[in-house]
Amino acid sequence: MKKLSIDILSGSLLVFGFTALVLLISGAPVLAAFKHIWLGAFANTTKFSQVLSVWIPLCLCSCGLLYTFRVNLWNIGIEGQVTMGAIGAMAALRISGIENPAISVTMAFLASMLAGGTWGLLAGILKTRGGVHEIFGGLGLNFVAQGFILWLIFGPWKRPGIASMSGTELLPRKLWLITPPGWRVATAGLCIAIAVLLLTWLLIEKSKLGLKLNAIGQNPKAARLYGISPEGYYLQSIIIAGACAGLAGFLQVTAVYHRLIPSISSGYGYLALLLVMLAGYRIVLIPFLALFFAGLNVGAIQLPIVLQLDSALSGVIQGCCVLSALFIIGLRQKRKQS
Repeated sequence: MKKLSIDILSGSLLVFGFTALVLLISGAPVLAAFKHIWLGAFANTTKFSQVLSVWIPLCLCSCGLLYTFRVNLWNIGIEGQVTMGAIGAMAALRISGIENPAISVTMAFLASMLAGGTWGLLAGILKTRGGVHEIFGGLGLNFVAQGFILWLIFGPWKRPGIASMSGTELLPRKLWLITPPGWRVATAGLCIAIAVLLLTWLLIEKSKLGLKLNAIGQNPKAARLYGISPEGYYLQSIIIAGACAGLAGFLQVTAVYHRLIPSISSGYGYLALLLVMLAGYRIVLIPFLALFFAGLNVGAIQLPIVLQLDSALSGVIQGCCVLSALFIIGLRQKRKQS
């Protein structure tokens, strides 16, 4: 745990160091930039609620990835699973003839998990039955999911009289998750994220499922000797991961965008991959690191507005975070090998 804390501290220092260097090169005032990033994320409850709206899908995707990482599966297809979860939710919400909004939203909730889990299952089947590495299978399914959502937006679900990259028509307000006045995050979304975090902690750390997943990840051949089928648990873990990602898609549709857009996943799946690795696959650190990345994601948007910097700079700062995470992960793996 001490080494992990040192890694996280080093990663944080690297993030701030890289960010300061980029700001200096761009001619921006470093301290002022950091100040506006902080104010842009945490200055008031409205901005903090916007941070939480990013924190929620990051936590959900990260929780799902913990299951697959336990069995040494690189679930790169998490992005496509978020997308398919959003599509599943939208499909349920578009069903006509249901007058009770609560029934429609509940159906969307279940459909999102089913769609995301099914997309994860496909990647698992490609690996266990077809011998396709989960990285390549997941990437391929990401492209398929992206193509599918574009076809829906420009085809059968296009806005009346027009089809554009802005997405489908807005859902009726009765199908939006309730957001407290002055906030930009749905209360139900927070409850779902916290519940998934707690359930994941229980399953990973305190249940037989977590013990078996860990045994397979440590030594799949030895696990077979004890009657544990690695293939079966590969499928179970990636289905659970897909269901968690599907929930993120559900919330993107019902609580954030209130429609289907091409970039509905917002890259949270890929960011969650790095977040989980930086956390050393420990769930206790996931909420805090997710809050850090969410705050940076939201706060950096203020730089072009307040300091008149190039709008691409916020993306560069997030890229610095990614590079820092990769650097720390590489150091950690090198230390284990030595």
